[in-house]
Amino acid sequence: MTFGQLPYDVAHLLGGGMLLLSFMLLYQRRVGAVINALAMQGGILAAAAAWQGVVQDAPQLFLTALIAFAAKAVLIPLALRHLLRRLDLHRTVETALGVGPSMIAGVALVALAILVVLPITAGVRAIAREDLALALSVVLLGMLMMITRRNAILQVVGLMTLENGLILAAVGVAGMPLVVELSTAALVMMLLVVGGVFVFQIRERFDTVDIGFLERHRGESP
Repeated sequence: MTFGQLPYDVAHLLGGGMLLLSFMLLYQRRVGAVINALAMQGGILAAAAAWQGVVQDAPQLFLTALIAFAAKAVLIPLALRHLLRRLDLHRTVETALGVGPSMIAGVALVALAILVVLPITAGVRAIAREDLALALSVVLLGMLMMITRRNAILQVVGLMTLENGLILAAVGVAGMPLVVELSTAALVMMLLVVGGVFVFQIRERFDTVDIGFLERHRGESP
């Protein structure tokens, strides 16, 4: 491995690590393990932002990395664990689609992301192309998790994963203004607060966070 290949290899390794953890989020059967995987993904996202700061000679990305680590690797996982204890929730993952079919759908979405991103970024440098393909894959897997999980907290985790993919895409594009990255993070933090209130309301009304009860309450399922 030459020094000229190092930026690509490290960025590819970090992006691939985030993608692998997205699959782990789909595979895990216990809520605690899901939160641990989300924290690890946040840590890798912070490392990816810091590495892009080195590669692009962009000091503002170090601030992005610091915020990502503090919020996504520490604060948000702690808040989710507190929510689990506060609501005394069941520890098993409730799914609308089995783990096996979810993994197959995830692989198909990654293939779709590659087929979409690589052709339209033919003139872009290789490191940015790979980052965008991996970031779109993480976004799509986050959406898949939101769709296939019946637990409201796990849907919030899927939203966090989706936003991790958006930040990975933002830091991989040279010249992306810091305000864009921070506004995206602030928006999703606001959504996290709204999601937390939503979870508390479901728990208070139905004594569960299984969103299937909402369908039965509306008369949409027997």
